[in-house]
Amino acid sequence: MVLALLLPVAFAVPAQAASSSRVVVYYQTQYNGGHYVSPKALTDNKTGVTDIEVAAVHLNANSVVHLNDDPPESAKFTQMWKDLAAMQARGVHVLAMVGGAAQGSFQRLDKDFGTYYPLLKNLINRYHLNGVDLDVEENMSLAGMERLVDQLRTDFGSGFLIALSPVASALSGGGNLSGFSYDRLYQDRGSKISWFNAQFYCGWGSLSSTSGYDAVVKRGVVPASKVVGGTVTDPGSCSGYVDMTTLKKTIGSLKAKYPGFGGIAGWEYFNSRPGGTAAPWQWAANISSALR
Repeated sequence: MVLALLLPVAFAVPAQAASSSRVVVYYQTQYNGGHYVSPKALTDNKTGVTDIEVAAVHLNANSVVHLNDDPPESAKFTQMWKDLAAMQARGVHVLAMVGGAAQGSFQRLDKDFGTYYPLLKNLINRYHLNGVDLDVEENMSLAGMERLVDQLRTDFGSGFLIALSPVASALSGGGNLSGFSYDRLYQDRGSKISWFNAQFYCGWGSLSSTSGYDAVVKRGVVPASKVVGGTVTDPGSCSGYVDMTTLKKTIGSLKAKYPGFGGIAGWEYFNSRPGGTAAPWQWAANISSALR
């Protein structure tokens, strides 16, 4: 059984200073060319990764839960759950990223909460996740999102991590894919939200300089401590790739401007540069070094 291999304490948050910056890695490609891509190299090589987000969880029609194209309990994921549990034991938070580009999960949570929320709750309990990342790229009502945040916080307590991943412009008064106002959400529920992985890529922003991040902070709603700058880790993933030399310069400037700077998130793990598919863990190591 997979459960026997996981940590018995589901929601204990590993020690981390409140002011320290996060190094977040999205982990969606679990198999590349038929070969399993283990995330354990992130801890084996002491990269300083703080959070790994398993993507993408979909709440599909007819009460079906999938991790990408298969049920989370599929045999193909058995080793993955073992590896993630081992990473938890070494202090890394493991979160499930819900939603993303595929449509439907949040519409179902919005319109049929009683059916679909228990499926998400069961997933969190079964795999002893430290948190969730709500990546809402479809219309959802503000009331529906607030209900979801409230219920997660009620069910899993103050140590449970609740992140959201809006496009960066949604935090600075610009374009938004989610259908609700992030300004209003933060004003209403900010104390219950752990941080935002703001997507500074795919045309919604850039980390080639500090300007996009500055615009979020100048908005005066979400503080820098809760804004993690998201970037793509390979130019083939989406537009907006920033080479590591330039990214490190941006990180240095952001650290200097904002002592509580939230950190950096990378989409996604398996082919992250500079190491590529042979050593994708090097991306996180470089980011950690820049943040120090």
